[in-house]
Amino acid sequence: MAYLTVDHVSKTFPGVKALDDIALEIEMGKVHTLAGENGAGKSTLVKILTGTERPSRGRVMIDGQDATHHPHLHKTVAYVPQEINLFGNLTVAENLFMPFSRSHRGGLIFRRRDIERDAKTWIERFKIAAKPGDKVRDISISDQQLLQIARACTNESMKILILDEPTSSLTETEVERVFRVVRDVVASGCGVVFISHKFDEMFAISDTISVLRNGRKIDTQPASRLDDRQLVSLMSGQEVRTDARLQPEGSGGEPILAVDGLGGRGFEDVSFELRRGEILGFAGLVGAGRSEVMQTLFGFLPARSGSVTLEGRTWRLGDTHRAVKNGMFYLSEERKYHGIFPGQSVRRNIGMSLFRGTSRGGVIDARRERDQVGAIVRDYDIKTPTLNKNIAFLSGGNQQKAIIGRAMACDPRVLIFDEPTKGIDLRTKMEIYRLMKALAERGVGIILVSSEMDELKRCANRIITMYEGRISGEFPIEAASGNALIAAIHGHEGGGHAA
Repeated sequence: MAYLTVDHVSKTFPGVKALDDIALEIEMGKVHTLAGENGAGKSTLVKILTGTERPSRGRVMIDGQDATHHPHLHKTVAYVPQEINLFGNLTVAENLFMPFSRSHRGGLIFRRRDIERDAKTWIERFKIAAKPGDKVRDISISDQQLLQIARACTNESMKILILDEPTSSLTETEVERVFRVVRDVVASGCGVVFISHKFDEMFAISDTISVLRNGRKIDTQPASRLDDRQLVSLMSGQEVRTDARLQPEGSGGEPILAVDGLGGRGFEDVSFELRRGEILGFAGLVGAGRSEVMQTLFGFLPARSGSVTLEGRTWRLGDTHRAVKNGMFYLSEERKYHGIFPGQSVRRNIGMSLFRGTSRGGVIDARRERDQVGAIVRDYDIKTPTLNKNIAFLSGGNQQKAIIGRAMACDPRVLIFDEPTKGIDLRTKMEIYRLMKALAERGVGIILVSSEMDELKRCANRIITMYEGRISGEFPIEAASGNALIAAIHGHEGGGHAA
């Protein structure tokens, strides 16, 4: 018998029907995956399951009771968001048990010694590589993700655990750590709702898969009865090629960017060349130093050693304004914090890069801005009802395309993509891959940092691997076998090949 039942739930917002007659059953001791493209209704459904939204029609039954009339039942549903949502300045133990009332710790007297003692059991169970007294800001992203899951499980009332894209920034090795935890949770008798865009993960961990599309449930099937092609068809309503190779052609151009002996926060002695018109992939475990290298090139982080040239001219490090002005753009994996301006419209988000061409005497010509932004929205197929729509309400894929369109309006020479498809559905991923290929074939040099090996092998002309802050290998795509790449990202000798 299902512990949690979604009984013909619909949810309507002004002008939008987000959910339409959804019926689901979540069983104890099973993993039930919710699959669907961005905008399919998964987030709205999760908000209803956790009690932060109420259905417009239908009901959610928890343990046989209507949760609308018994809201305390939502306490048995624990939720782990996609974004890291921890207090960086507090310790692992403090984050683990907050709020203390939920985990029955603290009370009127806060005893740090007691919660640090209790935290050791959870740290060992979830195999978190940290001590109870460590500050969260100092532990790895993968350990922070495991800590979020552990914190949800300290809820002594938990019966259902909802995991929203828990592996979006993790490598294959780190994903398996999360999966071990999920299997332990299921073995303890709890149910798990798993949300992911990664097909291999869905099939590896799921008992049941339900597909949502445009706010409706399309199908629910045992995971064993589905394959990639069927799942794509159910999610998108059409056939989508998932086996296309999208490396740019004619990528053997002259070097556009040369990095020599670069050192900085978390890495040292990094040297490589980026050629005009190629996609250069960077692979490595979380914490290997890939993002830090890119943020140092762009000027976010200070360089400690080394030199860089762009098109043969010495590149001045440490100045993001100059980087943009001279044609280098960094597209962060954290779109919400470093990519978009969430309080602003699509028009303002894109229009800020067009200021020189849309203003006269420092005053923006509204009509000219609207026309130029509209052209970018069409060219990059950004799906938005109007240019005045708040960009925060667009799907992750459309936000990413808006960021790319904004960067291209400034005539870039080098684009750095850091986890560009994080939290994005397969069909939109393919759109972004084709967009990167087209940009490279226009002569832009592209660096692609990704934790997804399939993404790198699909898009990159060459792949550089990093391990503990140093380059551990370099592979032309034809020599980039899975075993060799995995060996290199784990620092094993003999992993790299000359490009």
